[in-house]
Amino acid sequence: MASHRKPKQYPLAGNTARTAATLALAGVATATVLDGTGNATPPPTKDQVKARVGQYYREAEVATERYNGVREKADRARSVLDGLQDEAARRTERLNAARNALGSFATAQYREGGLPPAVRLLLSSSPERYLERASLADRAGSLQAVALTRVRSELRGVEQVRTTAAARLAELKDEQAALARHKRTVEAKLDGARRLLDRLTAEERAEFHSGGAEAAGATAGGSGRAATASTAPLGGRAGRSAPRGGAQAPTERAARAVAFAYSALGKPYVWGATGPSGFDCSGLTQAAWRSAGVSLPRTTYTQINAGQRITRSQLAPGDLVFFYSGVSHVGLYVGGGKMIHAPHPGAPVRVAPVDQMPFAGAARPA
Repeated sequence: MASHRKPKQYPLAGNTARTAATLALAGVATATVLDGTGNATPPPTKDQVKARVGQYYREAEVATERYNGVREKADRARSVLDGLQDEAARRTERLNAARNALGSFATAQYREGGLPPAVRLLLSSSPERYLERASLADRAGSLQAVALTRVRSELRGVEQVRTTAAARLAELKDEQAALARHKRTVEAKLDGARRLLDRLTAEERAEFHSGGAEAAGATAGGSGRAATASTAPLGGRAGRSAPRGGAQAPTERAARAVAFAYSALGKPYVWGATGPSGFDCSGLTQAAWRSAGVSLPRTTYTQINAGQRITRSQLAPGDLVFFYSGVSHVGLYVGGGKMIHAPHPGAPVRVAPVDQMPFAGAARPA
């Protein structure tokens, strides 16, 4: 029957056949490219890898300084919150004491009973003693009123402190969320740098960490001169036998800060760290000046405004030197055109030329 017949097959003809063949060839070509056997994008060169890693490190440092700033704010908020919680506890104790005092007055009043004063006077066997007690009761009533006023005052104080503490707690939670975001950004940038560095040989990585990142940063930044001296970690235990700059520190405090920086040579870069076993760039300068009795703020953005701003020609040992247009890196000037700084992960604290990176400004802590 017709309903059981197979549909008639028509051979591909003319243009249809050519179109099918073209599509088939295109599919093969696409598969070849996807398999990696076609004309894929060539891998980056060694110099391109180094430039990109340097860029990742700079972006990570920007995120690190933001992280440091937010952490400083979070620490302040936590400290204020702890103080408020202690104050709330003290006020609550005073409130409870005032309530107890008020309760004692109420209990005494209850025990006196509810008879009118005139009746109690008539029934009293000793009217003189009754009148004496009545006078004391009047004074007790005044004290009761004072106790009530105190309770109300302490209650308002407790509520005010608790409201302020709740606001600080909300602020702290916001800062902690921002900390987590900045931490993820830093870790993502550093992870990208690590993946790129894995493409280099061990010798190329060692060369990069001995100064290539800063040099690549100066080139990519479009300003700053190339390095003019070796920046590898200096010899001796933690680099402490390194030659000092010829210039003298202008103050005893500056000399102590420089001495601390030299003592930190060879210690690892650890982002977010202020010592003693590791440092990031602003953590090192903060720790150096802290050893001299001077409190610096935590980040490069705030350290540049600490103390007196100076020009490059005025640099003296102990001054803070800042780099890149975003002021995202800082080192401690030690004289002779050199500084001590914490460069980046994989590169320990070391001596480096100031002109190795794009110079952004300098400050002399008070």
